[in-house]
Amino acid sequence: MHAKRTAMKVLAVLAVLPVVSCGSLDNSALDVAVIGGADDPFESGIRLSVAGQLARAATVEGLVAFDEEGRVIPALADRWIVTDDGQSYIFRLRDGNWANGDEITADSARQALNGSLKQLGKTPLALDLSGIDEIRTMASRVIEIRLKRPMPYLLQLLAQPELGLYHDKQGAGPMTLEKAEGLARMTPVDPAKLGLPSIENWDSRTRQIILHAISGPEAVERFNDGDVDLVLGGRIEDFLLTRSVGILRGTIQIDPVIGLFGLQVMNDRGFLADPANREALAMAVDRDALMKPFGVGGWSSTTRIVTPSLEGDLGTIGERWAGQSLDERRQVAAGRVRNWTSGKPGQAIDEAAADGAVPATPTAKLQLWLPEGDGSQVLFNKLAADFATIGIALARTQDQAAADLALVDDVARYPRAAWFLNRLSCAARRGLCSQEADARVAEAETAATPTDRAALLTEAEAELTSANVFIPFGTPIRWSLVRGSVSGFSPNAWGWHPLMPLAWLPK
Repeated sequence: MHAKRTAMKVLAVLAVLPVVSCGSLDNSALDVAVIGGADDPFESGIRLSVAGQLARAATVEGLVAFDEEGRVIPALADRWIVTDDGQSYIFRLRDGNWANGDEITADSARQALNGSLKQLGKTPLALDLSGIDEIRTMASRVIEIRLKRPMPYLLQLLAQPELGLYHDKQGAGPMTLEKAEGLARMTPVDPAKLGLPSIENWDSRTRQIILHAISGPEAVERFNDGDVDLVLGGRIEDFLLTRSVGILRGTIQIDPVIGLFGLQVMNDRGFLADPANREALAMAVDRDALMKPFGVGGWSSTTRIVTPSLEGDLGTIGERWAGQSLDERRQVAAGRVRNWTSGKPGQAIDEAAADGAVPATPTAKLQLWLPEGDGSQVLFNKLAADFATIGIALARTQDQAAADLALVDDVARYPRAAWFLNRLSCAARRGLCSQEADARVAEAETAATPTDRAALLTEAEAELTSANVFIPFGTPIRWSLVRGSVSGFSPNAWGWHPLMPLAWLPK
């Protein structure tokens, strides 16, 4: 993981339900709710929801995978080595067959991996993998991934659901998916069917997973009613719902993730045309007070785009406005708002001045998009109050395309500056971006040494910071609800909770 983090506290005590004895276990299905839409588990393509990622990872294995603790484990490849220069990863494929019965060979795996990489197009994930030079067949069941430069996080990327390998348009398990009455019924695949050694009493050692993709309120209600055993995919907008979960029902688990959590500036119209004005918005936010209503212990605020103290962080970029108090920052920001509005008479006229009896007080108006949920309303109220201190009137819109600002809430897939910079790049098409920052990131791709690369990525962060296209708040919030009887679940730094470990019955 390599990142210096403060572990977030679990917000409720472990369930005090009695432990079920081995003799009373059965293989009835485990009901898992993922916050999202009903069609999410059946998604195709690259841009997947949480439920879509879970279903993809369970049915379409890659060379490697994640276990429940976020560690990289073998999948289609049963072992690998990395050369001393870090520019070659050599994978030995397992014995066995694809889902259609064809033998897993180096050539078929190479074709499948090239196909998955091609499907990524120009997405940020494709930028993350741009260091791959070529994929070669070395022996009948050995492939090599040659790199343009060392990529110490390559295994984490190869374990992503989008890097699952298809053969004859099918994945090779470890589970199958069946759509039944709008639900996804996930069934563990008997290893013998994939040409692997059989496991004695397979059917009695595993169980099906019933995957429900439903709204946050419905997921929490079903958990409280005992209808689902696990809720995954919790974000800030639904976090306040967890207050209804009693200690006898289960436990609230927080993943110690890093990533992007803040506001993307969507356009450069009006007040937002000037980077100094965009900075004024960032200066007005009281980050710690913003999250106080949620009561998340250990939450870390930051004014930096890249989470501080990651491996490779040179330490030359610190927190912004470190020498100013919040009140001092707001005074500077308010001055910029006044300077802008004074040049635009009549931008906004309050009711008292509508008849012309008194001078109008100009106000800049902005629209903010947030996902639906009680937590989002709390965020909006706090941000609206913060912006009002500098003369900005904030309104909420349900149309993201019409928004001036939009919430970004993404968990990092690997702990390096490049992940953050790629997500805010012009190629990501999220809103305003910095071509200068992108140019530095591109230069870093061909840097001669890791030190040179780190220096260029630091320059890129500085460029993106000065462009003021993103207003960071701190680390994202990811939560789950876990019944005391559930095994195969563990909080982890990627916020990733695969289904196959949940399908194993406790011994």
